[in-house]
Amino acid sequence: MLFNSIVFLFFLAVFFGLWPILGKKNNSRWVFITLASFVFYGWWDWRFIGLIIFSGLIDYFAGLAIEKNPSQSKKYLLLSLGVNLGTLVAFKYSLFFAENLNFVFNIFGSTIDFKNSIPLFFQILPVGISFYTFQSMSYTIDIYRGELKPTKNIWHFFSYLSMFPQLVAGPIVRAKDLLPQLLSKNKTTEKIRWEGTRLIVHGFFKKMVIADNLAPIVNESFNSPELNTSSLVWWTVMISFAYQIYCDFSGYSDIARGLAKWMGYEFNLNFNYPYRSRSFKEFWQRWHISLSSWFRDYVYIPLGGSQTHSKLRKDFNMWTTMLLSGLWHGAAWNFIIWGALHAFYLQFERLTSYPHKLKKNFLTKLLLHIFILVQVLVAWVFFRAHSAGQALEILGMMFSFSGRLTTTLGNNGSIVLLIVIAREFFCYFAKDRTLASYVKNKFLSNVLEVAIVILMVVLTVFFRGPGSEFIYFQF
Repeated sequence: MLFNSIVFLFFLAVFFGLWPILGKKNNSRWVFITLASFVFYGWWDWRFIGLIIFSGLIDYFAGLAIEKNPSQSKKYLLLSLGVNLGTLVAFKYSLFFAENLNFVFNIFGSTIDFKNSIPLFFQILPVGISFYTFQSMSYTIDIYRGELKPTKNIWHFFSYLSMFPQLVAGPIVRAKDLLPQLLSKNKTTEKIRWEGTRLIVHGFFKKMVIADNLAPIVNESFNSPELNTSSLVWWTVMISFAYQIYCDFSGYSDIARGLAKWMGYEFNLNFNYPYRSRSFKEFWQRWHISLSSWFRDYVYIPLGGSQTHSKLRKDFNMWTTMLLSGLWHGAAWNFIIWGALHAFYLQFERLTSYPHKLKKNFLTKLLLHIFILVQVLVAWVFFRAHSAGQALEILGMMFSFSGRLTTTLGNNGSIVLLIVIAREFFCYFAKDRTLASYVKNKFLSNVLEVAIVILMVVLTVFFRGPGSEFIYFQF
């Protein structure tokens, strides 16, 4: 079920209509959240509800077993990790591995076809499998580490695992953050409900007005790259994609956080103006924060992080983490290359410490900001391209510095691109981006805030782009 669909509005009306009644007591609240979330997820394909239930049951009982049998805790943890990662590999990576095995075996003259041996069912990628798999794994890992007590109520666990606002595209919520919140029906104040409404409206605006209007520019260019060879056109396309994916994904996160606030719960911030970064370390502290912190806590630090005395080991830990991050996004070499590029950028920062050396005055800070943004755009080419070969072809055109900027962007796309660039300049120069910091009169500030929200609603209704799925549904 898509957030940007009519059926979802009916779903919300029913859910929040029943919420004051069924949300009062623990068991009824947990059962209601779980069943409603299964309806939400099953709207796409009901067969894959069983996948969530299966992996969830393994982790629920593994969590209880880890606490009950400390001497056997590692065995139960490995069972949990094995089932989760095995399921993820089967559905998301089996085709990728089979195609690469075919390629290798064909070199040596073998006619074995691994790809056709994979059942059709495993060739369907379940929506959001990477998100809820990582969320479920964090539950058993935290119990194993002694950072979390397992819940004894299975409905309590599944209400955490399947909660619909963030089920299919994040943010990835940790059990230790959400399970305690689910122990009570938190009362929502007028201020909290308004904050939720503002987040939801802002999220829909970013997705439907900005991302969906930029999408045709990007899609048409990548579907027929031979039609445009101008360097300026391709830099414009990549800037468009950078803001398309940012507004698409952060828009989803905003809506999810807003819906959680309506329910009385808090999800952590998932995006914090990442394109304002002046280093790649800062970029990953601002971009998809729930994923980057997951990899930091469950991959990078357990490998040794930056605390090891061996410089080579530090680099190995960082490269491994970034390559796995790239593979998490998609089963294709261009995603792995995207992760490798970010690892290279981080490695270059470590060796030169250039972000610290250049943060001296306004000009050098601005140049540093532009330099980081250019590197991000180069990496985005591999992320968006249909293949690594196409990415290299597009990069060749980008750095040919030939041709002129044509008018193929379309009216809506051009206007939206100018809006997001203007917004970025505002965010770059503004020290405080809250309206209250600019309008000291509280009443006038509140009126303007309401007016802005109403304006975003109007723009979302009348100036929305062609409807499309959220980009991160495919991950």
